[in-house]
Parts: sequence; structure tokens; C-alpha cells
Amino acid sequence: MTGAAAGVGFPHQDMEADSLPTLTGGQLNAALSRAIVQLHNQHLGRGPTKGHAFYRGNVVVVILEDTLTKAERSLIAAGKTDAVRDVRRQLLDTMRSDLVGAVERLTGCRVLSFLADNESEPDIAAEVFVLDRPLAVG
Repeated sequence: MTGAAAGVGFPHQDMEADSLPTLTGGQLNAALSRAIVQLHNQHLGRGPTKGHAFYRGNVVVVILEDTLTKAERSLIAAGKTDAVRDVRRQLLDTMRSDLVGAVERLTGCRVLSFLADNESEPDIAAEVFVLDRPLAVG
């Protein structure tokens, strides 16, 4: 992946683990997808229209579809794909703590690393969270 990457050791946030029921399997996947889509909507004014999350071991992957704004689509049509990718990376940097916080809250695990990248055609993004321990299979 050539997108934004974070180093090891995000500041540990209070995950309020005691206040959340333990989610696993499809419930956790749905909650992760919903949270990430909502954060994109809050930060960018428009969220992806589709989101799918899954996990294996200590890795959470969120695939987002139809992520680009109308302005970004216009820039891509004008051949400014690199500019859109650069701005997206910068936006993800501003969203990083909220995205990591949501994953930590929902999984009860600490995120060691966050990596992300976007593709304009097709309009798909991937966000990968590496956790400090494997998640329970459910």
C-alpha cells in the first residue's frame, strides 16, 4: 500500500471497554464499517456509500466504495488524480486519531499501526488497522 502509514505506538485512548458489549463476528464487522463510514461523513461532508469490514487475527480491514466527493471527481476528470490522492492522504492524517479511536473502542484492542490508500478508478479505499493482539473469532 502506498497510502498514509502510521508508526507504532498510537497514544492509548480510554476505550471505555467496560461500557461496550463485546462484539465478534458479523456484529463487530458491521459496527466497524458503520463507525468508519460515519467518521468519513463527519470529516468530509460525505461518506462512502458502501463499507465492508472484516478481521483476521490482529488485523482489521475496512473496504470503502464510492468515496470521492463531486469536487474530487471533477479534479480527476481534469487529470489531477495525484492532487486528489495527496489531499486524501492529508485528510486521513487529520482523521487518524478518530479512526483509530473508533477501532480501539469497538475491538477493545490498541491499534499499533494504521495504513490507508485510495484508488480513483474504481473508486475504492482500503483502511488497515494492525492491533496489539488477535481478536476473538465469533
